[in-house]
Amino acid sequence: MPQDVPVTIHSQEPADQASAPQHETNIPDQVKEFGATLSEAFARFRESESYDRLLQGTEIAKEFIRKYPAQAMLYALGTGAFFGLLMRRKR
Repeated sequence: MPQDVPVTIHSQEPADQASAPQHETNIPDQVKEFGATLSEAFARFRESESYDRLLQGTEIAKEFIRKYPAQAMLYALGTGAFFGLLMRRKR
């Protein structure tokens, strides 16, 4: 149940943004290329059929959780315990 919560942010920055100094960011070209490539790949994924199937699976999971919350919580607990045992360090 969303609620509106008033938030007051106090800052040391000047209220007038025009008088604030502008900081230049130096991003390496390789990082820019990687970001562009990643952005293009995500755009292609969003247009794919796999993305649509992922959204359908998400809706099915949400419906299951709404219908059977206790069972869903037990599944999550069991899955967490299983992966916890797999990831446990042997001493």
